[in-house]
Amino acid sequence: MPKTDYIRETHHEFLDASADALANQGLQQILGRLGDSLGKKNREAWEQLPNSDLVRERARTIKDETLAELDKHLETLERSVLARGGKVYFADDGEEACRQVIDIIQAKGAKKVVKSKSMTTEEIHLNHALEVLGIETVETDLGEYIIQLAGHRPSHIVGPALHLSAKEVAEILSMPAGETLPVEREVLAGFARKQLRMNFAQADVGISGVNFAVAETGTIVLISNEGNARLTTALPKTHIAIMGMEKVIPKLADLPYFLKVLARAATGQKLSVYTSLITGARHEGELDGAEEFHLIILDNGRSKILGSPLRESLFCIRCGACLNACPIYRSVGGHAYGGVYAGPIGAVLTPLYDGLAANKHLPHASSLCGACQAACPVKIQIPEMLIQLREQMHHEPALKSPLESLAYRMWAITLRRPWMYRLGSWLASRTLGWWKQNDRWLKRLPGKLHGWTQKRDFPAPAPTRFRDWWDKEGKQS
Repeated sequence: MPKTDYIRETHHEFLDASADALANQGLQQILGRLGDSLGKKNREAWEQLPNSDLVRERARTIKDETLAELDKHLETLERSVLARGGKVYFADDGEEACRQVIDIIQAKGAKKVVKSKSMTTEEIHLNHALEVLGIETVETDLGEYIIQLAGHRPSHIVGPALHLSAKEVAEILSMPAGETLPVEREVLAGFARKQLRMNFAQADVGISGVNFAVAETGTIVLISNEGNARLTTALPKTHIAIMGMEKVIPKLADLPYFLKVLARAATGQKLSVYTSLITGARHEGELDGAEEFHLIILDNGRSKILGSPLRESLFCIRCGACLNACPIYRSVGGHAYGGVYAGPIGAVLTPLYDGLAANKHLPHASSLCGACQAACPVKIQIPEMLIQLREQMHHEPALKSPLESLAYRMWAITLRRPWMYRLGSWLASRTLGWWKQNDRWLKRLPGKLHGWTQKRDFPAPAPTRFRDWWDKEGKQS
């Protein structure tokens, strides 16, 4: 496997990356079909679910109530897993989680690892940490397998290789095949299946994420459409599951609400093809499952978010529905966002996890149209959180623009002094207003203000102020 670019680009610039994406005609065609495929299926799936709004509201309430007593539910989860013979670890950050995984792998003398799809392992850059130590790591989700071969980062939460055309996928898979594969989906999927089956049989350790973890039973739930999660967790002797601490739910009776909304929001299905419930390691008399089960519960900034006004971001169940609905994502794709999480929820999560200073453009990467909130299966108020992040930016000195701060101060001074406002409006009407008296718009603003008029016109001042018109015409009429 080639070295994979899991480490975030330090000098990533959203505006530059967006410009590149907009200029990429192939990517634009792919993104243009996104709303007609996943977006349409999402809407149809909700229409077919009776009382869908009440089901979504119940799922949201469960998330809210669980986070309110998260410490209690995590303790219950730990006790339940231990009672079933599993082992539980708590990791403060990604580095500690990677170290825990590596310790388990090295203790088993393992050399080969298979992984099912997991955004949490992407978040902690686990593949990179394993590659550095020479541990062969194979992604078994088809999309993840493709982008691992290509050395790309995921571009979508559900469809990590969504940014690639069928022709590009054929070129990527032709490398391990040692021959040119045809641009036929069945042939390409068949080749990948054959390759991955061998890896399942050879792997010493299987690593998975966790869609949900049931506290009362110690059960982890994995949802997929390819069946690779079952092979990853059943064939290798050791199974390591890595979950964000917010993935816990209290009871097994809560799970159906999330199963009903997740597949519908993600792919427009009533239910995903495979829903696996794994409770501990294999016991005597059981036919399948790993001999050892290890659960790593990751914080990585989540406890800090838990006590902040942006706590609601932890409701996210990683369905990708907000990406499918977002006009920004559907214009620039996932890689423009720079982090592991893309789209509207990525514009919230990436600044929270990686720092606002390093992601200052992401809170503004939204039209605030509300399509993301309408699509979210747990009704996360993403636009409101983006506005809160924008407000936080104004309280961080490092993120303030000296020119913008000066402009706001001058504007405030002017508004407090009527004579200055009258003078400013008089000058504007007799310069820009008079110059553009036959055109309501300015085509180019001076200096850095030109950034606005590169994409849109600016309304010009009227050639005659209302005050002047009123003195001359208004009083008489």
